[in-house]
Amino acid sequence: MLSDDEIELFRERLEQSLAALEGNADIRKSSAETVELDQTRTGRLSRMDALQGQAMARATEARALQQAQRIRAALRRIEEGTYGDCVKCEEPIAVGRLRADPAALVCIACAELSERR
Repeated sequence: MLSDDEIELFRERLEQSLAALEGNADIRKSSAETVELDQTRTGRLSRMDALQGQAMARATEARALQQAQRIRAALRRIEEGTYGDCVKCEEPIAVGRLRADPAALVCIACAELSERR
């Protein structure tokens, strides 16, 4: 069971991570904007590079959105008083696991079990 001080530290880390993700949203969105077809300005290879960069930026944005959802869910669990408990087996998640990933949903045993499937 986590102490109130530990929960508060995890809350702060989660809020800081969420703020950083939200703060970088404009940069990620501008990188993912549609690449214009203007052969007077951009050669074929440069356009291919731009399209590849755009695809990578979109993938980065998708990962950032997913991480933001995980963080918001963890913050909700803090408010509900269920933070630190595995959402599958309801056993406590090891503090070390939460230090590595404060938004972790499941304990190591449940994570390993789901990986085997």
